[in-house]
Amino acid sequence: MKKVLLSLGLLISASISAQDCSELFISEYVEGWSNNKAIEIYNPTNQAIDLSDYMLIRYSNGANFVGPESGVLLSGTIQPYDVYVAVLDKRDEMGTGQDAPVWDSLQARADGFYCPDYNVSKAMYFNGNDAMVLAKGTLTDISNSQLIDVFGKIGEDPDVGDPYNGWTTEAPFVGVGVVISTDHSLVRKPTIKEGVTQANIPSFNAMVEWDTLPAVIPMLDANGDPVLDGNGNPRIEGNWATLGNHACDCNELSVKDESSIKLSIYPNPSANGVFNFATESNIVNVTVYSAVGQKVFSQEDNSGIQSFTIGNQPGVYLVNLETSNGVVTSRRVIVK
Repeated sequence: MKKVLLSLGLLISASISAQDCSELFISEYVEGWSNNKAIEIYNPTNQAIDLSDYMLIRYSNGANFVGPESGVLLSGTIQPYDVYVAVLDKRDEMGTGQDAPVWDSLQARADGFYCPDYNVSKAMYFNGNDAMVLAKGTLTDISNSQLIDVFGKIGEDPDVGDPYNGWTTEAPFVGVGVVISTDHSLVRKPTIKEGVTQANIPSFNAMVEWDTLPAVIPMLDANGDPVLDGNGNPRIEGNWATLGNHACDCNELSVKDESSIKLSIYPNPSANGVFNFATESNIVNVTVYSAVGQKVFSQEDNSGIQSFTIGNQPGVYLVNLETSNGVVTSRRVIVK
């Protein structure tokens, strides 16, 4: 009976709707290879928020009902217009199999590590077919918790066999289109100002609120060519550039690194896919992804990059940028 109440409580509390920019929400979801798992949470308010009342809950494989072992309480504080990155706690470099370590580059982005022991808490061991919930309450009384945000759809398992092992880009968002919740990072669009507070949504159309990136990308040398390992296979690296900052219309200066980089991209929208930079910083690396996570442009030039061209295919694109002094940020551009 307890487990029934856990999910029903979320459904009841879901009727409490947040106002724009008034409550935390999930701003990035990372379901990377192996144990590279992370959830970024954004504070859209002008007040610091204590995380001790919040928890992450995993609804695995289409589950409607979960126990306390599927949740984990958060800790720490999120400053105004800032983010908190929760990462699966697998830091033992000697780990193998299910205990394989989270990559160093992802560990460096973490504000907190969670769930080192699967038998104690399964919350951060999510796969691309699991719904992830941000809720406010306690693990001992989840039935009375307030639903703050949901990634995916509670009660739905989109794993219908390879390659459809997650939610996709096309209706009905299961079994059709391109899978984007497995081996991908999804970033909340800047226009989103609150979380999903209804548990019984008709479908999870990620393309409405999220931009998607591959969670790992090929490692390139200074000439833009793939770096190979000893066996001649391309090396890969984590695509975590957007973790640790979030651009949101709740505050146009909400990105952590924005204080050290003054940048505009113009024209935006562009009619022909040509964009220029206006900045005091030296842009040395530019990578552009389509809305479904396909890389469409990449350039590295230590002497500085002034513009880029991505073609005239209409759509929204995510631009990852790096300056010569190591600042990493992202922008969205539109080809109309």
